[in-house]
Amino acid sequence: MPQMAPLMWLSLFFIFLSIYLLFNVMNYSSFLSSSNKLNNYKNLLNKSSLIWKW
Repeated sequence: MPQMAPLMWLSLFFIFLSIYLLFNVMNYSSFLSSSNKLNNYKNLLNKSSLIWKW
């Protein structure tokens, strides 16, 4: 197996790291869109916006 230059290994590492991070972000965003907690939280914020009880 031929040897690769250190910069080539570094670029290969960054390519795989970026693919891994992109995969995780896409999975996390799909998980958030399917959950109802975020929607409930937004509804709660919309209902109680600008209601001050001093």
